[in-house]
Amino acid sequence: MTTAPPATAPRRPAAGARAAIAGVWMMLAVAFGYVLTFNPTDRAADPTGPCTWHALFGINGPTCGGTRMVWYLLHGDLVQAARHHLLALVGVPFALYALVVWTARVWFCRSWPLPRLSRWVYLGYAAAWLAYAVVLRNLPWPPFTWFDIPNLT
Repeated sequence: MTTAPPATAPRRPAAGARAAIAGVWMMLAVAFGYVLTFNPTDRAADPTGPCTWHALFGINGPTCGGTRMVWYLLHGDLVQAARHHLLALVGVPFALYALVVWTARVWFCRSWPLPRLSRWVYLGYAAAWLAYAVVLRNLPWPPFTWFDIPNLT
């Protein structure tokens, strides 16, 4: 006969774990502040500048349009956010939920369920990301031309 181990109260994570999650939230706030300060959708000379991939290769790359997607998302324009980086926009709710779950677990000892997705879902998302970001956005006919991101030089 086996006995179950005694139930114990959840352990409070180490201060380093709390500092790490606070650091992630601060970096996210700084990144959002940076995007809001230097409008990546205008043609003004500022630190956001043109997309490096686009400047080097003349086509849209995996991250082209990412800061503009964040700009439009922060301003509530989901259509333009989707136009600038559709698959990054699709991933935002999942990443945000994972960050909130991590924060709840580390700071408040609360356990929320994480979606149990097959590795094939993650591999499929990565493959779709690459296909969209490097191939589909660069096709010269509709509807793919809607996703083309002009380089702001």
